[in-house]
Amino acid sequence: MGNWIKPIVYGVGGILGTCAALLVTFQEKLVYVPVLPGTTKGYSITPASLHLNYEDVWLTSADGVRLHAWFLRRLPHCAGPNSKLKLDGSQLRMPKTSPAVAGTDDLDQPLTADPTILYFQENAGNIGDSLGFTRSMLENLKCNVFMLSYRGYGASDGYPSQAGIIRDSQFSALILENTFTSVLDMAGVVLPPLKRFIGSNDPRILNFLVRSPWNTIDIIDQIKQPILFISGSRDELVPPAHMRMLYEKTKHNRRCMFEEFPKGTHMNTWYMAGERYWQVMQHFLEKELSSSESK
Repeated sequence: MGNWIKPIVYGVGGILGTCAALLVTFQEKLVYVPVLPGTTKGYSITPASLHLNYEDVWLTSADGVRLHAWFLRRLPHCAGPNSKLKLDGSQLRMPKTSPAVAGTDDLDQPLTADPTILYFQENAGNIGDSLGFTRSMLENLKCNVFMLSYRGYGASDGYPSQAGIIRDSQFSALILENTFTSVLDMAGVVLPPLKRFIGSNDPRILNFLVRSPWNTIDIIDQIKQPILFISGSRDELVPPAHMRMLYEKTKHNRRCMFEEFPKGTHMNTWYMAGERYWQVMQHFLEKELSSSESK
């Protein structure tokens, strides 16, 4: 019996060691994917390709990194219910850019009564890959959209990191879609042998190896702003249970909503859910905009 134990122990140890080595070596490439396989870092499609009304925006982050963004204006034929909301123009001012926005000198002026959504893309590809979704957002939500390219993505300078991306982002309301609880928990999803050794539930022996843990589960209950959780039940990348766990942590925040879409996949919940997806999002936005107006 003893002759069988050593090979098994060595085999298991070898598997765990290989998984740990892969995690240490390639974790940034697993978490941050600025270039999809078979594509280049540049934009394969731009708002101009879709005949959208937009501005190129260049920003400089607090630590000096030059960031690129697109400001997409509401489609003129989409009036919709949002236009009746009378918001304080100061809430809708675009930040002054450094250097100045190409082709415009007044984006720091109040816009219209249309809300502006600050859109943070998924971790793979660049903002150009999200334009199909964004165009549907413009059509269905009757809003402006500000698409910020993460540092290291698209035309933005720098390299992606947890600290850097957090520094670049601010929000007054939050919509989370098919989001993981933590990179620590996703390590066990991507590399199952690591599940017992890396995770967010309690300190585990190999947690220190993860340089960008993105422990959303540990901070989600500290967010005071309203949150809409959108979960696709057929998410093939992030277990849908992660979204439910995040929502459960925010139960004390009565301004949070959870919506599940039975046919939703990781990337195409908006497409598979159809009109209901946009109805849910519009209800959330109108509710929170009305609440802001009354304050």
